[in-house]
Amino acid sequence: MKQRHPGTARVPFWLRWLVPVLLVITWLAIAGIGGPTFGRLEEVSSNDQASFLPASAEATEAQDWQAKFRDSDEIPAVIVVESETAFTPAQLGEAAALKAKLEELQAGSAVIGPIPSKDGEAVQFVVPISSSGEVKEIVQELRDEVQASAPEGMQTFVTGPAGLTADLVSAFAGIDGILLLVALAAVFIILLIVYRSLLLPIAVLFTSVFALCAAILLVFGMAKLGWIQLSGQSQGILSILVIGAATDYALLYVARFREALTHTTNRTAAVLTAWKASFEPILASGATVIIALLCLLFSDLNSNKALGPVAAAGILCSLFAALTLLPALMALLGRTAFWPFRPKLVPDAEREPRFVTGLEGQKGLWRATGSLVARRPRAVWVASVLLLLVASAGILQLKANGVPQTDVILTASNAVDGQDALARHFDAGSGSPAVIVTDEAKAQQVLEKTKAMGGVGDAYLLAEGSVPITAVPGAPSAPDVREGKVLINATLNYAADSNDAENVVVKLREELKKIDDGALVGGVTATALDTNTTAQRDLLVIIPVVLAVILLILMLLLRSVLAPVLLVASVVLSYAAAMGVSALVFNNIFGFPGADATVPLFGFVFLVALGVDYNIFLMSRVREESLKHGTRPGILRGLGVTGGVITSAGVVLAATFAALGVIPIMFLVQLAFIVAFGVLLDTVLVRSLLVPALSYDLGRRIWWPSRLGRLDDDERALAGSRGDEAGLETDLEGASRS
Repeated sequence: MKQRHPGTARVPFWLRWLVPVLLVITWLAIAGIGGPTFGRLEEVSSNDQASFLPASAEATEAQDWQAKFRDSDEIPAVIVVESETAFTPAQLGEAAALKAKLEELQAGSAVIGPIPSKDGEAVQFVVPISSSGEVKEIVQELRDEVQASAPEGMQTFVTGPAGLTADLVSAFAGIDGILLLVALAAVFIILLIVYRSLLLPIAVLFTSVFALCAAILLVFGMAKLGWIQLSGQSQGILSILVIGAATDYALLYVARFREALTHTTNRTAAVLTAWKASFEPILASGATVIIALLCLLFSDLNSNKALGPVAAAGILCSLFAALTLLPALMALLGRTAFWPFRPKLVPDAEREPRFVTGLEGQKGLWRATGSLVARRPRAVWVASVLLLLVASAGILQLKANGVPQTDVILTASNAVDGQDALARHFDAGSGSPAVIVTDEAKAQQVLEKTKAMGGVGDAYLLAEGSVPITAVPGAPSAPDVREGKVLINATLNYAADSNDAENVVVKLREELKKIDDGALVGGVTATALDTNTTAQRDLLVIIPVVLAVILLILMLLLRSVLAPVLLVASVVLSYAAAMGVSALVFNNIFGFPGADATVPLFGFVFLVALGVDYNIFLMSRVREESLKHGTRPGILRGLGVTGGVITSAGVVLAATFAALGVIPIMFLVQLAFIVAFGVLLDTVLVRSLLVPALSYDLGRRIWWPSRLGRLDDDERALAGSRGDEAGLETDLEGASRS
């Protein structure tokens, strides 16, 4: 009778071919539906800052009242026509004729203007635009018309809230194409270098792209049902996060699959062995990131709340793709996936040797790293901690109090240039006034107090149709009253998105509440102010929640208390160091005026959750090896076998997040640098040196208070000789009795 090799037992047809093929077909169907949905995300996406405020914010309440005074959801476009000299009467006549063309272009919408500047060198128009329409296209039509019709030799700008929104949408335009292409190209090149194979990188990229298609389909459905609010920035983060996470999980699975192929010639058996070995760390890693992201639901800022489920949906799809689609592809390809460097079968006598130091069989960089950790563990982890502490000092220079909207866009912007022109010739807040809601009975007192406030250029009550009562001859003598409330517009002396304007809003709120405790101050400036204030509150609330959740998951995974505490502490220190270095780079190299108030929170959530990922990959393997060989040999063995794959995963994730830098939005560029640098720092220093050296120095105490930490290395290795934890627990129990 013919004898079979232990690894060549026959596998049923349904498991060998039918299940993998069905899984691949299922994912092809998902991609076929989800891929085209990518282009439809704009239908359910909004970049309106006010829509992301919490319902309790004063700016939100003011906006709700403002909506009651108008029949449409219009936002103003401010047109500025600027000359190097004072306008002549003929030029003023040409500017006046422009008003009719603008009204015709806007289907008869009332256009305010031309309003000449005091120096006579500029005029402005205010054109209401429906925010429910295609703002970008409408603003471009206005720009074309104004440029063609303005007096010869003059500069023209379309700015204000509508102009800035249009330019912001244009800046996000690269998310659908350029960002994805850059990220996928970077990942493909890295995978080619790592695997030195053509088929395997393609299989991993297919896994990532199909995961993204599934995530897009899921997110589109949630946004369509009104469960979440989707913005351009969360859409960009979704793409990067899915590609990076799915690739990371794929790298871990492929490493275990390659290892399994050295033990068997049966590709299906290798697929199942790799799946069992990688399932727990991949699931724990994905669950950690998902739960950490869902902690954003505790945020008061709706933009943060929205990103939580959007990003969590992406990680969930990455998780499923790595645990279903990739194993199916590997089951179909087998060793061919690694061509031309196919893994070879290792003889039985060379498998699972008894490790004494944990360095046996290792060579190159990771043997040298393990040797350094073994020889001088305390010196290594103390030096690593000191280096991270020095880098963390830079966090004191981080200016995360928000930036003017005109600084958010990093490329040339007609709207930003228009704001500068407004500031040169008019009250800088023209076109974006502060909106005050007050009781009709106290309206006059509030109006007089507003006019007397420093930083306010002009203020007036509004009649129906947003007509300024004091500014238009023949205007109605009584204001428009809705439910006992009236509106006052206050034009500020400062640009609406400046810190000076925000300070004026703070003072207005303080002083007007002394007259009418129900008075509300809203508008563009108040929205930015409330966004920054809420973001800083979120930082203090969400950070402890995320840390507590991650700590609990690690305790369940590692069956220990001390190891999870040290791992979380190391990742937090790594985050502080990344933020410190980022602050120095932003201030002294990039020359950024500051950072969005949400940058520290997003940086924390991504760096801590993703940083713990690599510690999960490392320490789950260290625990597995410690069960067989003892803690200290297990640490060096775990470091050696995971070193290459985790470093590759870190480089891939850093590269994908760095791709966010191609989108010319300051928030995304800053987040790209923070996460990319932080992931590399965590991969190279924390996971490679700090954690292994600290664990090696502590020895078996790292597993306290579990039974794994109660015996010395030799006794534990003997107790774990059965190769599974159940055997270890039984042997330890017997050993403790004796």
